[in-house]
Amino acid sequence: MDDDKPILEQATEAIGSAAMATAEAAKTVVKKVRKAARKVAKRVTPKKAVKASKAKKAGKKSSAKKSAGKAVKKAGKKAVKKATRKKKKANR
Repeated sequence: MDDDKPILEQATEAIGSAAMATAEAAKTVVKKVRKAARKVAKRVTPKKAVKASKAKKAGKKSSAKKSAGKAVKKAGKKAVKKATRKKKKANR
């Protein structure tokens, strides 16, 4: 501490420099956290995207299975109708 400066000035300078140092430290911490978050996001998002595409494909498969099952049912019903019509014509 300087003996030439009043104590009040010395204290305000010390507090000011501490505040500046704290602000700079906070900025560097924020930068590091953002950088780390980006790295994590890069690692996580491709996995989620792959899972989402697999889920979409699975959904398409299940809908394809459903439509195939419906087609089989319709074909069965049509066959039954045709058979009953043929029997009715034969009975006339």
